[in-house]
Amino acid sequence: MLRTHVRPALSRTLTRLRPLGHSLRTAATGRWARLTLVVLVGLGAGYIGLVLGGRAETPVGPTEVQLTLHPAWSGGTRIELPPLGALELDTHWGPVALEATVTDLRTDEARKLIESDTEIDHVTDRIAADLWHGVVVLLIRAGLIALAASFLGSLALFRSLRRAVLGLSSGAVGLVAVTLVAWLSFNPQSVAEPRYTGLLSNAPQVVGDARGVVERFSAYRTQLARLVSNVSELYTTTSQLPTYQPDPSTLRVLHVSDIHINPTAWNIIKSVSTQFKVDLIIDSGDLMDHGSKPEDRFADEISELGVPYVYVRGNHDSKGTQQAVARQKNAIVLDDETREVKGLRIYGVGDPRFTPDKSTRDDYVGADQLRAQGLLLAEKLRGTGNVPDIAVAHDPNEAAAFSGLTPLILAGHTHTRSTKLLPSGSRLFVQGSTGGAGLRGLEHEEPTPIELSVLYFSRATHRLQGWDDLRLGGLGLTSAQIERTLEPHPDRAITPPPPSPAPSPTSPFPTEWPATSPSPTPSGSRSEEPR
Repeated sequence: MLRTHVRPALSRTLTRLRPLGHSLRTAATGRWARLTLVVLVGLGAGYIGLVLGGRAETPVGPTEVQLTLHPAWSGGTRIELPPLGALELDTHWGPVALEATVTDLRTDEARKLIESDTEIDHVTDRIAADLWHGVVVLLIRAGLIALAASFLGSLALFRSLRRAVLGLSSGAVGLVAVTLVAWLSFNPQSVAEPRYTGLLSNAPQVVGDARGVVERFSAYRTQLARLVSNVSELYTTTSQLPTYQPDPSTLRVLHVSDIHINPTAWNIIKSVSTQFKVDLIIDSGDLMDHGSKPEDRFADEISELGVPYVYVRGNHDSKGTQQAVARQKNAIVLDDETREVKGLRIYGVGDPRFTPDKSTRDDYVGADQLRAQGLLLAEKLRGTGNVPDIAVAHDPNEAAAFSGLTPLILAGHTHTRSTKLLPSGSRLFVQGSTGGAGLRGLEHEEPTPIELSVLYFSRATHRLQGWDDLRLGGLGLTSAQIERTLEPHPDRAITPPPPSPAPSPTSPFPTEWPATSPSPTPSGSRSEEPR
């Protein structure tokens, strides 16, 4: 490892430093200037060597962990748990941060640890010893390479053995100073106050109950043991998912719905998009709650996602909402049209209702009317001969009308995730609420969970191969769950329904679209809103 990664890097660095050394020797006139220059070169080269050499792999309980040193202004420790996210701990202060990345899990040991109620007590000492051994190996290796870099850097720049020794001495002093600062500022309480990123921002129970941590190393190492135990449980669950290894040609689509203006949803969507390397996002509606103009700014976060964002209007989204989404540079708004995105032909239609605007509502629009409207649109689409790979509508009743026209139909609205293989061979996939139904999530005895799914498509056939369902505890809950499902017959035939007379809705939808902002409800009247 040292020969493969560190020595070539040092060699290239020293070669590039020789011309710089000549310039510095020429510029430095005077004894103190030269002395200061040698000290600075020794410190700088030592710091570079410390970072280059700061790598070690060590077993920690049932996991394999890679420890790495990184430059940082304020020190600290970052624990990477791909693809779940990371924890950041303010463990120490100084110009070097420690990063620990879980690279592998020995499932048999992990399962034994999880299934035994007493095992966590027995492995505490082992985990602490493993981690300490890894850190010691890391520091020794990094220290030796830092000293070598100080000596060789000074020798290459000044071509003087005496100055090279001086550079080595200054590097050693700097190394001792960094170590002392990190040791004296070490904060065992930091594990009780982690910062979460990625999916872990909604599953803080991964580190266990940290409230009882006290400022003692024994409690700190016990907490680390609990961390390893809980992370092992997550990784063991993930390792038991059905086997499907997406290759570079796989298209990854993130399906979200019913965000209902919950800002937390953007953090989750960004995290999943990055960690699962999604190619595009499909939102099946209800981005907002009232579709009002002040809510339009909520759509600005779409431009920060960095991938195409395909959107259809929900019954809580106004035309103003749709326009706010359309203004985002990466957004693709579909309203009775088909677009090709990343090679997938996607048809989408906005919901014909606007629930918050009660001034335009006569009677409740029922499932039969929505399905009739969907059948009209499906017949129109079939007549164009432009068969999509995916159809998207907000309400499942309208979405189901596209059965037999496309292999996959996406919807939302119900705030409960479900999937059904229709008799035609089309799959109807209904997403839950990616926003935990917003404030509506508090109306029930248990908070609405946050749900979203990563769909895997074959780039060659454009057919769905499988999907990962992600479920996070809603407001007041702290749970995380990932389930994988494989499409049993991804290349199955899709059977068009028999021809029938063109349907018509039992009562017409408004010909004029309702106001951008909802009208106030008349005083003294109330009506039950659909989702």
